[in-house]
Amino acid sequence: MARPRKPLLSRDRIVAAALALVDAEGLAALSTRRLAAELGVSGPSLYNHFATKDAILDAVADAVIGKVDVSMFSDGRGWRQALLDWGRSYRAALSEHPHIVPFLATGPGLRPAGLRMADAVFGGMVDAGWPPAHATRIGALMRYFVTGSALGSFAAGFVGDATAYDPADYPHLGQAHLLAQNRDRVDEGAFETGLRALLDGLALQYADARTDTRAHGQS
Repeated sequence: MARPRKPLLSRDRIVAAALALVDAEGLAALSTRRLAAELGVSGPSLYNHFATKDAILDAVADAVIGKVDVSMFSDGRGWRQALLDWGRSYRAALSEHPHIVPFLATGPGLRPAGLRMADAVFGGMVDAGWPPAHATRIGALMRYFVTGSALGSFAAGFVGDATAYDPADYPHLGQAHLLAQNRDRVDEGAFETGLRALLDGLALQYADARTDTRAHGQS
């Protein structure tokens, strides 16, 4: 029997095509009709693998989160270093696929990779001595910080025209036109500055949080 001319449809193939479409054109471009056309199949055939478009988006989002390294929460490197390394890995994954970030910002729901990440972060913080309530807040604040940093570029928000920012109106923005061309360096530096400041603040709270829990017998 001759082999089929096109690869058989599978969940992985659908997710890969959907992610490529979102990467190229944004979330609004994704529809089951458009996705089926990209795959060279009929629309209804997608429903053999996913019940709804949202189910496809869930799988796409989870595929992105599946790229985030969470091994640092179980290898003994310490809670601060673990958060630092995880934050960098998390941002790297989202930065590769910025158009999916608004959908990811809604939370993990029942997505397996997202739940595994949440479980690893929470477990790592509790094992390191953080009270459970604090561990929950730390996971939340890291998600806010990382997803916010991946939603857009601060530096790219400035135009590259040296005459755009009149010093009479903006006396401190004489070099602002250089930001966009140095986008990666500026944005990466801002992320690292913020991440380290966040961890410095948590370090100040760590001893107090443990002491308060022991004193009051609550989390």
